[in-house]
Amino acid sequence: MDETDFSLSEYEARLARIRVAMAAQGLVALIVSDPSNMAWATGYDGWSFYVHQGVVIGPSGPPLWWGRGMDAAGARRTVWMGEEAIHGYDDSYVQNPDKHPMEVLAALIRDQGWAGGRVGVEMDNYYYSAKAHAVLADHLDLADATGLVNWQRLVKSPAEIARMRRAAGIVEAMHKRILEVAEPGLPKNRLVAEILHAGATGAGGHWGDYPAIVPMAPSGMDATAPHLTWDDRPMQRGEAHFFEIAGVYRRYHCPQSRTLFFGEPPATYRRAETAVQEATEAALARARPGNTCEDMAIAFYDTLGRHGFRKDSRTGYSIGLSYPPDWGERTLSLRRGDLTPLQPGMTLHFMPALWLDDGGIEITEPILITETGVEKLSTLPGALFIRS
Repeated sequence: MDETDFSLSEYEARLARIRVAMAAQGLVALIVSDPSNMAWATGYDGWSFYVHQGVVIGPSGPPLWWGRGMDAAGARRTVWMGEEAIHGYDDSYVQNPDKHPMEVLAALIRDQGWAGGRVGVEMDNYYYSAKAHAVLADHLDLADATGLVNWQRLVKSPAEIARMRRAAGIVEAMHKRILEVAEPGLPKNRLVAEILHAGATGAGGHWGDYPAIVPMAPSGMDATAPHLTWDDRPMQRGEAHFFEIAGVYRRYHCPQSRTLFFGEPPATYRRAETAVQEATEAALARARPGNTCEDMAIAFYDTLGRHGFRKDSRTGYSIGLSYPPDWGERTLSLRRGDLTPLQPGMTLHFMPALWLDDGGIEITEPILITETGVEKLSTLPGALFIRS
């Protein structure tokens, strides 16, 4: 076994945590449709989340994998459970307006003897449709269990942290490749091709997985917006070019952002760089067990404000195992009002990005909460990248 492989005892511990949370909500069974949560509970890994699928966790025993019949082969290759836990539905249910796969899932739950109790579903989830809920509700007593599994994933095991460290090495290699090939006149799509190549190639002898979010790589006025991708326009001098990318190892994500300038940046960007650096250090000084997400956020916002800058959005979130369309875990946020206590083993994307009138500056850090404080998972310098 590789050091990043998960043992049966680790999966059993994960299930135990899920079941404690289920009992607290009075659930006899839980339908997990988020592919990140499915993978965390069972190991399932496949690009099959465009059709209805799920993992069903009952009061005891192994979870049940349920999905499209042809994807049962992928379940056999990746889940830790045996054949008796794998249940595929007929392909005639796929994208057929006359019947729905959730009818099959309801029957499966009924056959397990769980239809008489409350069944949890992840209602506010990318992969669970209104139609799916309506069909299930005709057969089962449903309760909203959004986030139930996500919150159990917050504290990472040593094997998970090992995967995160490998992902951090990959994102560093991606940023270094940017610095090697980026130059004025280079079409942005050609640079992104290099970024994607570096991400898939990996680093330190470890291969790179696909990211849950494609590279965000806007330039100039496009960089005043946080979530634009790329086009074929050549890179220009005198413009900010930021890169929000993630290294990924076996579905574990380590996002990190840096900003590139050709030539000397305007004074506003130098002031913003200093403000972000000092505010980041103030926040990371508060990143230790016993403090809260809000403690980190207040330290950041207050320091940033003293430099004359303001950030209205949150400044970080939990990261780890993810599938498209998001590399966040959708739990805690680094912002005022989030009183979630920091614990050793949490991995976060500290995201102090600023979007200015004529561009953007992103200098972000993947971090690990340790027993005594915080560790930056990347050694990449936290500054603007400047090239002549």
